[in-house]
Amino acid sequence: MKKFKVNVNNSFDFDLTEEDVKGVDSIQKGDSGYHIINNDRSLDVVITESDFHNKNYTIKIGTNSYSVSISDELAQLITEMGLSLGSSKQVNTVKAPMPGLIIDVKVAEGDSISENDSLVVMEAMKMENILMAPRDGVVKSVTVNTGETVDKGALLIELE
Repeated sequence: MKKFKVNVNNSFDFDLTEEDVKGVDSIQKGDSGYHIINNDRSLDVVITESDFHNKNYTIKIGTNSYSVSISDELAQLITEMGLSLGSSKQVNTVKAPMPGLIIDVKVAEGDSISENDSLVVMEAMKMENILMAPRDGVVKSVTVNTGETVDKGALLIELE
C-alpha cells in the first residue's frame, strides 16, 4: 500500500495511505476545481497553482489559500539520502546512504573537487556504490579510511 507525506504551509505534516486517498469523495468542477466530501464535511477546493513535477500546489478553500507539498515513498527516500535536486547544491557533507564497507577513499583533505567527482567507493548489499561530490568545492575533512565499516548516515566527507 502506498504512503504519502503531505505538508501544508510548511507547518503541518500529515501521513496518508492510498486507502485514505481513495476514501475521499470528490467530483471535478471545471479545469481546477473540485467538490470534496470527507468525514461528512463538504468543501469546494480550487487549485490555483500547480507544479506537478515537484508535487507542489497552492489550493484555495473558501477565502483561504494553502501551500501543499506531497511526497510519495520514493521522494521521501531520495530526500532522506540527500539526493534531491533542490538541496544538492547546498550540501556541505557527504554521508553514508546505507550501512557498508569503505573500499576506497579517492580524495584527501584540501583537495579541490568538482560536482560529480568520485569521492568514496562503498560496498553495500554486495554492490559497489560510488559516492559523488554534490557540488564544486574543497574537501574540509575526510572522516573515514579504507576498510572501515560505516552505519547509515555516518559522516564521510565534509566540504568547505
